[in-house]
Amino acid sequence: METKSAITALAALAQESRLAIFRLLVAVGPEGLAASKIAERLEVPSSSLSFHLKELSHAGLIMSRQDGRFVIYSADFTVMNDLLAFLTESCCGGNPCSSTTVSNCKVAR
Repeated sequence: METKSAITALAALAQESRLAIFRLLVAVGPEGLAASKIAERLEVPSSSLSFHLKELSHAGLIMSRQDGRFVIYSADFTVMNDLLAFLTESCCGGNPCSSTTVSNCKVAR
């Protein structure tokens, strides 16, 4: 993942409602949820929800597909994993990390 894409994704997640939406979509898995179900579960007004879904989609973090008259949204797990890899690529000096080494990592300042 390129730095610009990572910044866009992190910026999209740096808002309470969008983070909650993304976490919900990660939790439900690849089958995703209709926008109405997302709004219902998170108690987000439909007018705000469409804005947040657009921002997450623009960042590449979620995908949408038509299912009859509903639009189903799901997390893009490839992009999520790419972002996690980008954030951790220098962890432990580039060596595979274990829970022990991660807790002992010192970040250069």
